[in-house]
Formats: sequence, C-alpha cells, structure tokens
Amino acid sequence: MKLLQNLFDGMKPNFEKGGKWEKFHTLYEGHRTIAFAPDLITKSKGAQIKDATDLKRVMITVVIAMIPALLFGILNIGHQHFIATGAEGTFLDKAIFGALSVLPILIVSYAVGLATEFTFCVIRNHPISEGYLVTGMLIALVMPPFIPLWQVALATIFAVVIGKEVFGGTGMNILNVAMTARAFLYFAYPAQISGDLVWTYLGDKTAVDGFSGATALAVAYNSSIDGTPVVEALSTHNAAMGADYSFMSMFMGWIPGSIGETSTLMALVGAVILVATGVASWKIIVGGFGGAYIMGLVMNALAVNEYMAMPAEYHLVMGGLAFGVVFMATDPVSAAQTELGKWIYGILIGVFTVIIRVTNPAYPEGIMLAVLFMNVVAPLIDHYVVKANKTRRLQRATV
Repeated sequence: MKLLQNLFDGMKPNFEKGGKWEKFHTLYEGHRTIAFAPDLITKSKGAQIKDATDLKRVMITVVIAMIPALLFGILNIGHQHFIATGAEGTFLDKAIFGALSVLPILIVSYAVGLATEFTFCVIRNHPISEGYLVTGMLIALVMPPFIPLWQVALATIFAVVIGKEVFGGTGMNILNVAMTARAFLYFAYPAQISGDLVWTYLGDKTAVDGFSGATALAVAYNSSIDGTPVVEALSTHNAAMGADYSFMSMFMGWIPGSIGETSTLMALVGAVILVATGVASWKIIVGGFGGAYIMGLVMNALAVNEYMAMPAEYHLVMGGLAFGVVFMATDPVSAAQTELGKWIYGILIGVFTVIIRVTNPAYPEGIMLAVLFMNVVAPLIDHYVVKANKTRRLQRATV
C-alpha cells in the first residue's frame, strides 16, 4: 500500500493547479481517495467531531448488502438454464454458467456508468462521488440475464445523464438512477426486458418440449384470463419439466426473473445488513411490505377475477417487490426524509405496486413504476408532514 501511495503522491504535482494535467485533477483525487483517505487536514482551532461514516463507507455497505442477491442470482441463472434445456448440471456447472452470464452485464454497467460520470466530473470540475458503486451493481441486478449488452450500456448512459447529472450529480437526483435505467429499457425495448423468453437462456440448444419461461407474475395474470386459481396455476406450471412455482420456491428465489430480484430471502438478508448499519430506514421497508399485503387483502375483498383473488402474501414473494423495497425505495436521496413521511412513502409504494400489477396487464411488474412515482411525490409528502408539524407547534405556542 505504501508503494501505491508513493505512486499517487509522485503524480500529484501534474494534477495540481498549473500542472500539465490540471483539468483531470478530479479524476486523480477520486481514484486516490478510493484507496486512501483524502490528504486534507483541518488547521483551524476549536472543537471538532470525527465520524467514521462517510459516503464511501455507506456505499460499500450497500454493495455488501447486495452481494447475497448477486451470488444467488448467478446460481439461479444456471439453475434455470438446465431446467429449460432438460440437462443435468452440478452446483459448479450452474455457478459457472451463471457467472459467465452476469459478469459481462456487471462489467458493462460499471465501465459505461463510471466513464459517463468521469466525463461530467472533468467537464464540471467537481469531485468524483462514490455513489455509482451502488448504482452500477443495482443496474446489473435489475436486468434479465441475457439482455443485449449494448442495451445495458445505452440504459446506463441514459440513467446517469437524465436521471442524475442533469439534476447536479450525486445527492441531487429526484429519481432512483438504477430504476430509471430499467424504465428506459422497458419502454424503449420491451421485447428484450420483459416477456416469457427473456428470462431463461437456451443457448445453442432447444428448450424441452412444452417448457415456458413465464415468470410467476405472467402465470398469475394468465390465470385471470382462463379462470384457473392462481395458486393452482403456479403449482402446475411446468411441473412436468422440473420447475417449481410454490410459495416457498418463490420465497427462496428458484424462479425466472431478473438477476437479483428473484430471491425474497436474499433481499431480506440485505435488509438486515442495511438496517443494522443504519444505512436504510426500516420504516420504508416495513411500510412497503405492509402496504403490498394490505392492498392484496383489499383486492381479495373486491375480487372479480382469479388474479385479484390470489392470496395477499403471494404478492410479497413474486416479481421484484422485495428487491425494490429494500434496495430501491430506501435510496436516501430519492426517498422521503421525515420519519412520518417514510411510513407514508413506503406504504404507498407497496399499495401502488399491487394496484399496477393487478389492474394493468401492460405493466405486470408494478414495483418499477411505483418507486419512480413515489420518488417524485416524496418531496411533497415531506412538505406536508413538516407543514403539519409547524401547524401543531404554532397551536401550542403562547404569546
């Protein structure tokens, strides 16, 4: 480490004011602070407070919380592949196949996203932020496993530029950047981001006869058309081919879906890490799950088709609800900031997710639109919460 630090220190004069690479100072400083603390020292006298928590540590904590979902996603992709092709595969075979599928997406997401951010840092001459450490991982995890890499690159550029940099960069965006990337692909290239065929890679082989890569949400929606109870439809879907759409299987994550979204269990593991370290608000997470469950019960009471009659708890383990609530809704930049506002914000995300899922077949995965909509509404929620608090205090005040 001393050798690396000496290398950085030796190059420093070239990046300082008057140096030949002066305009790239932000790139130099950003890469230096990844490995070492900034060489800034407070010289003024007086009381000072030191805090071990900074943006870099917070971002690393979120990345660590997502690792269980990433590793499970890699294994599940291999698992789904061998089910689709009818071949036998060991644990190692599935892991290798999944890794070869996921790593290119992860590399493209980070490479393109960081290049875009570095470009804006140089143009605007502002410091590099560690915020993209999380965004790069999130973008990869919300993608289907075999989406074209050029689409990942295009969505990443769109999300960083339109969802973040136009608002001023890290800490200024009003929309979750990773969800913006997925929304862009959903509306620009729907055939590659949704549908039955994108979730299961068939390679140079043909899927076994009768196999369908339909997601659990797609099966549930189809049940409202043919009149089959959702639980029955899920239990019988592809059963002969070895697929399992039981409640426990969906909770564990052994179903088709985007790379990191299938396992509710892994999302909850990430939630424990985020809440225990104080990075995420447990109120938003509990509110999100609670809102979805309550809205599921309301749909049961108003049921006019089998999808509406589906047990409310199934909404909690289907699609990307768990992943979205834990990692997207809790984004401290785009979420509500007041304590009461966090409850309202989280509950409404869960409520809108179920409403969009059940009532609008064009958008079977409601968590995406629910999070983006509530990102926009979050400042309004905080405004009225603060206003209500001020009104109550003024009523208590005495002249």
